[in-house]
Order: sequence, then structure tokens, then C-alpha cells
Amino acid sequence: MRILIVEDEKKMAGFLDRGLRAEGYAVDIAYDGEKGWEYAVTNEYDVLILDWMLPRMSGVDLCKKIRNEGRQVPILILTARDTVEDKIQGLDVGADDYLTKPFSFDELLARLRALLRRPHRLKDKTVLECGTMTMDLIKRRVVVEGEEIALSQKEFSLLEYLLRHEGEVVSRTAIAEHVWDLHFDPMSNTIDVYINFLRKKFGEKNIDFRIETVRGTGYRLVSEK
Repeated sequence: MRILIVEDEKKMAGFLDRGLRAEGYAVDIAYDGEKGWEYAVTNEYDVLILDWMLPRMSGVDLCKKIRNEGRQVPILILTARDTVEDKIQGLDVGADDYLTKPFSFDELLARLRALLRRPHRLKDKTVLECGTMTMDLIKRRVVVEGEEIALSQKEFSLLEYLLRHEGEVVSRTAIAEHVWDLHFDPMSNTIDVYINFLRKKFGEKNIDFRIETVRGTGYRLVSEK
């Protein structure tokens, strides 16, 4: 899953970046509202985290602009502004949740999980299935015929992306952007390494899908059924 953080305080942005990456999220960061708008309309995100006080465009104005464009991506406002009036204003312009600083990172993660469960997501499934395999996106578990398969955070995210595009050829660039971030080099061999990790972990299991390499393009997850 991919998250956009729009936060001008670099120390806070770095803290969020490190914490969310450790949880397996791909993260992009914008340090002002205009850049946040540019990222939000040119990339696909699962959640946006917006600070209120941003240079060039406030987080509230950015949220309003995104909603006026008809975009339904979940938005969390994360700010030091903590009055009831502030919260009402943020929610009224279209934010889905509002968390004040200072905050518990565990609470932030819980709120993100709650946003990802909401039905307004374009891809609102929280459990993905392919043959004998089941992937629970909230509990972050992959099970094949009752046996849990231990996956790293990146392996889980890569498999999720392939499952969401089952039967489709997904390019290395698309994988890089959705599983890693904007700055990842899709021409490195990292993607190939993680694809091989997945193949090995499922190779001895009773599965009815395979991950195909489409030469010169990318990969495709194909169900045997």
C-alpha cells in the first residue's frame, strides 16, 4: 500500500517515513501543498496524510481541492491545531480523520488501518484470494490451505500488488512506484530478487497460481484455474 505524506517539517516527515516503511508501506513525501497536489493527481495512493500549516497551499485547502476534483482517496489530517473548530473545519472540507500532534504512532497506524477498511476505497477488499491462497490485508497474513506463509513487509506488499492485478501484466515501473516509491530505480535487480523470494516461498506449497515473467515488460500473476 502506498501513502503520500505532505508535511513541511522535515524531522516529522522523516519520522513518519521511517515508521511507515518499517510497517511495509511505500511512502512518498511532499514538503509543500503545491507539490502535494502534484503528487496526489499524478500517482495512485491508498491514503494521504496532510499537515494543516503548509507553505504554498494549506493542508485544508489541499484537501478541499482534492475533493472538488472528485477524488475519494482517504485523507488523514495530522496537525497541532487541536480546537473543536479546527477539527470541524478539517472534516467539513472532506478529511476522513483528524489526529492532533503530539500523537502515538501506534494510534496513527490504527487509524490508517481503519481508513483502509472503509468502503469508499476504490479497491475496498481487505481480503484477497487466489485459488488456495488467502491474503488478509488488515492482519497482514497470507494463508495457504490453513498454513500461514511468513512474508517480509516488502514480499507482502509485492504479492498484494500482483494479486490486485491478477491476470494483468504489470510493468517494473508500476511495481516500483506502488511497492517502493518515486525514487526507486525500477531497473535495479531488487524487484527480480523479491519475485524470486516469493516463488521460493510458495514453490513447495499446494498452490494453483504462478508468477510469470513477461520478458521486456514485467510480471503477471496467473491463476491455474
